Amino acid sequence: MISVRINGEQKTIEQSNVAELIEALGYAPDKVAVECNMVILGRNLWSGTTLRDGDILEIIGFVGGG
Repeated sequence: MISVRINGEQKTIEQSNVAELIEALGYAPDKVAVECNMVILGRNLWSGTTLRDGDILEIIGFVGGG
């Protein structure tokens, strides 16, 4: 288990990479952008980005409208 900050909230998680975290949190991968430690990650990098204690993530959801 590791401790990370997600959208300003400290959380303890079991997931080892960003892709697993997005799935566990119930986000639709094609509807979010992820920033990890102030670096925006392309979706192709999520599964290869290992999460570590102290990481800071921002997960931004896209909303359509008119």
